[in-house]
Amino acid sequence: MNFCSNCGAATIRRVPEGDNRPRDLCDQCGTIHYQNPKIIAGCVVLENDKVLLCKRAIEPRYGLWTLPAGFMENGETVAQAALRETWEEARATPDLDQLYVVTSIPTISQVYMLYLAFLTNGQYGSGPESLETKLFSMDEIPWDELAFHTVRDALTQLKSDLEIGTFSLHCIDRDETPISARV
Repeated sequence: MNFCSNCGAATIRRVPEGDNRPRDLCDQCGTIHYQNPKIIAGCVVLENDKVLLCKRAIEPRYGLWTLPAGFMENGETVAQAALRETWEEARATPDLDQLYVVTSIPTISQVYMLYLAFLTNGQYGSGPESLETKLFSMDEIPWDELAFHTVRDALTQLKSDLEIGTFSLHCIDRDETPISARV
């Protein structure tokens, strides 16, 4: 940040008094500018042991498969964001079951929060951010064509949980270069 969003003066990066992390500070008006991680919300949508995936129609990772998920907006709950993103990307309105996977990625300041959800009406399609949507059995998942590590992690947990017949919350800390930066 070069300029204060409060008064427009130049900012400086330093540790404020009483804090322990560098922040962008405005010496003109005294504003401390905090930056916090972005929340990505979405769903792991199941229908009869098949999972709903979307082929991305946008960058990053255009043309690769992902779970329906995206950035949470101000004024909505995580569950509302997960359902909105699932509608926008997969034209599906599943029933939410439980928070299923939480992945923290501090290297890119993101937290993924994915709900387990069930498609009850069998209806889905491609929204504007998807080239294609499809239900995959665990054996059909295009593992080499997944867009992100977070998707691979969630699907790996799903495969294991389907094998044992029970779903639990999975918390994952991932501190490495995302697939999108390795291209």
